Amino acid sequence: MVEMILRIGEAFARFAPEMVADPKISLYRIYRDTRFSPDKSPYKTHVAAVFPVRGLPKNSGPGLYFHVSPEEVLMGGGMYMPDPPLLRAVRERIAASPRAFLAIVEGIKFRKAFGELEGEQLKTMPKGFSAEQEGAKYLRYKQFLFGRVFPAKLATRPRFLPTLLECFEQGMPLIRFLKEAAPKGIAFPVSGFR
Repeated sequence: MVEMILRIGEAFARFAPEMVADPKISLYRIYRDTRFSPDKSPYKTHVAAVFPVRGLPKNSGPGLYFHVSPEEVLMGGGMYMPDPPLLRAVRERIAASPRAFLAIVEGIKFRKAFGELEGEQLKTMPKGFSAEQEGAKYLRYKQFLFGRVFPAKLATRPRFLPTLLECFEQGMPLIRFLKEAAPKGIAFPVSGFR
């Protein structure tokens, strides 16, 4: 995994220099947080890495992600647990630039690569936003996620790294849109290492 993260970092220099690929930051620990879980198994059954945008929170800002398990290889990214100020800023950016956002998430390339944008949603419109505005359905999103699932055997094939990099490259327009929404000068809490 360390070697894979380093190779991804080399590739980011070509198409995503704003992304962080550092084993000390990117690699998730193998230990599960069992404090509040009925499942007290001490270890995860998958290995995973995250690649945050430089200067934004590791687990609440936009980023890219992959994991390998005995069942699957998952590749994707987006914004998983945005802090309230960042979520508000993303919604404001979508409301201010709906066509730019829709061109990404409803564009042919994104849809062909990932299908529909995923993530938890509010049942009603968030306060201060109108259900009548263009792209309004995306203002209800609390997460902005995209991904693809592959058979686990991909992880042992020569096509693994090229497939992963292609997936990440296809997701970068959304990552950049979300990154641009980040309020300048707001100190974000440091997210825990998962």
